[in-house]
Amino acid sequence: MRIANKAMVVGLLAATLTTPASLAMAAGGGLPQLDLSTYSSQAIWLVISFIALYALMNSIALPRIGEVLEERQNRIDDNLSKAENLKAQADAAIETYEKSLLDARTKAFDAIREVKDKAATEAHDRQSKLTAELGEKIKQAESEISKAKIEALSGIEAVAIDVASAAIAKLINEPANENSVSSAVSSALKNRT
Repeated sequence: MRIANKAMVVGLLAATLTTPASLAMAAGGGLPQLDLSTYSSQAIWLVISFIALYALMNSIALPRIGEVLEERQNRIDDNLSKAENLKAQADAAIETYEKSLLDARTKAFDAIREVKDKAATEAHDRQSKLTAELGEKIKQAESEISKAKIEALSGIEAVAIDVASAAIAKLINEPANENSVSSAVSSALKNRT
């Protein structure tokens, strides 16, 4: 910036020296600030003005600028600390969320496993109960079949005795002895079973 200001001052000085006003002053009239006889008073007023402006800048403007810069820096630092706090809170929230998610998954898997185990136990109990009921029904059916077989065999024995008596009576044309026919049929049936 200072180089640009110096270049501008040099450019203005060169333009001033080559303007028609500077030429007119050289001719004897013109601008009073370019009059060489007033340079010393102009230099003194320049120094006084510079010192007054410097004092005003140093006492009023620069402290205000410093306060603004300091306030801005404090605001930036405060915003940075708030951002760090919010980031820490967000990290804590993420960690809490991930932990609760993991806990929920664990609880869900435990609940599923518990339901499966309970269902398997109930199925095993029902199967055992059904097996016992079917075994009882099979025993009852076998008992009924055995009774029916005994009844059928006893009915067969009576029928066999009647048939044998009738056959003997037809063959020999005499009635058969029921006791001997009955004992013969009974012994024959016992040998078969």
